[in-house]
Amino acid sequence: MGKPHAASTRPRSRSPKADTLRLLSCNILAGARIERYRQYLTRGLAQVLPGPGKQANLDRLADLVSQFDLIGLQESDAGSLRSGFLNQTQYLAQAAGLPYWSDQPNRRLAQLARSANGLLSRMAPYEVLDYPLPGRIPGRGALLARYLLGPRQLTVVVAHLSLGPQARARQLDFIGELLHKDRSAVLLGDLNCAWPGPELERLFARTHLQPPREVLPTYPSWRPRRAIDHILASDSIEILRRWTPEPAFSDHLPLAAEIRLREPFGDGKPT
Repeated sequence: MGKPHAASTRPRSRSPKADTLRLLSCNILAGARIERYRQYLTRGLAQVLPGPGKQANLDRLADLVSQFDLIGLQESDAGSLRSGFLNQTQYLAQAAGLPYWSDQPNRRLAQLARSANGLLSRMAPYEVLDYPLPGRIPGRGALLARYLLGPRQLTVVVAHLSLGPQARARQLDFIGELLHKDRSAVLLGDLNCAWPGPELERLFARTHLQPPREVLPTYPSWRPRRAIDHILASDSIEILRRWTPEPAFSDHLPLAAEIRLREPFGDGKPT
């Protein structure tokens, strides 16, 4: 079981309304900025070593993060050589003025890299849970948090799914089991699959999560063609708008949404 951490910082001026929240999902590639396919090779060493470029990139990202209420991170480093042993989720929370953060380290390569999902928020969750996701190769996870916002309960899941379709299908089935009773839920993350498609269709059939009304490509960030990053909301949540903020901070564009929480529903299975 995870727990929310209080960031040792004073929140910035933005405060969420009772029923309207701004959400952000971002694969941050441990602070590395990639702007061409060839840079995966030419900057390969830089991706596993700390450097001033990564720190400056994190600081720019913190300025964007400060404009949102709930932020899901993927490929945040939890403290290893490539980040200078800095917990990047904690750093972004403090730099952006977000009072609460939780992280879920799920992949470790000796002391070189320690990838994690992260969740930052202005509101204190009353429950945070860590779930390892199924797959032949371990190292994927889902971070689940629950919030009580006035009379409304909100469940938030941050996930980063596998590259292989069979593993993704099992992981989406697992997330579907987690959320199948939640009438007010949001799934944020790099799901490595696009909509429309059979993988997400199965998830929508098992939960109250709804298909996005428009497709927003996020990968690769320098020429977005694939809509593999998602903010998916259940039927009790109205998505007022979705957009991809610029500039890019990694090989993915960030994905943002503004949502409105409607009147709460009782628990129950999808009809």
